[in-house]
Amino acid sequence: MKPGVTLCAVLFLGAASAASQTVDEIVAKNLAARGGAERLKGTRSARMTGTLSMGAGKDAEFVFEFRKPRMIRQEFTVQGLTGITAFDGRTGWQVMPFGGKSDPEPLPLDDLKELEEQAENLDGDLVDWKAKESRVELLGRETVDGTEAWKLRITLKSGTEKTVWLDAATFLELRGISRRKIDGKDVETVTTLRDYRDVSGIKVPFFMESRANGQASGQAVVFLTVEFDVPIDAARFRMPVARPAGTPPPKP
Repeated sequence: MKPGVTLCAVLFLGAASAASQTVDEIVAKNLAARGGAERLKGTRSARMTGTLSMGAGKDAEFVFEFRKPRMIRQEFTVQGLTGITAFDGRTGWQVMPFGGKSDPEPLPLDDLKELEEQAENLDGDLVDWKAKESRVELLGRETVDGTEAWKLRITLKSGTEKTVWLDAATFLELRGISRRKIDGKDVETVTTLRDYRDVSGIKVPFFMESRANGQASGQAVVFLTVEFDVPIDAARFRMPVARPAGTPPPKP
């Protein structure tokens, strides 16, 4: 905000700007900027690869896949070990070999809830938000890192609350804050998105950084490849059977 602007002027300009747009209009422009609601909903699968930076010089290779309806698989490889979290539409499971474990196991409840929410919103939280029984509120305009943005609050049917900032010029998401309970504690995660590129008619942010609110750094994701509507076997999302005792672990 520029110095010298009076409080009355700020309030007046903010009210006028918010009044000139409705939630439905802003959501419609966001969906159009991303490629259109029909294009987003028409996508049946995706595979994305890239690098995940966890700070302190620790980097991982990752693969993210989804297949509709409601299937997600995430893999990340560090020093030759591959961790997996997945959801097949009913069951959430993980393989975390970093502590010596190599068998699949059910996801912890908090992680399962988060993955279920992702699976329910593969097209994005704003696609068909009314049909999903979500609530979206317009909170006005704010400046985010020097860019004017519309501020929306999204409350999912599950109760998870998110705040998103959409670039007032492009209507693409710049930043988001999600609030959820983890181990009984309220945790806020701040996500910054940039470097949008067109992939098969869909705008995709090739850089995302997520951090706990209040922390100076977090995890940065850089996509290297993004493919839509690729063939992915549904079996990849199902929980494997645990290996019999004494069986050597499979190669990653």
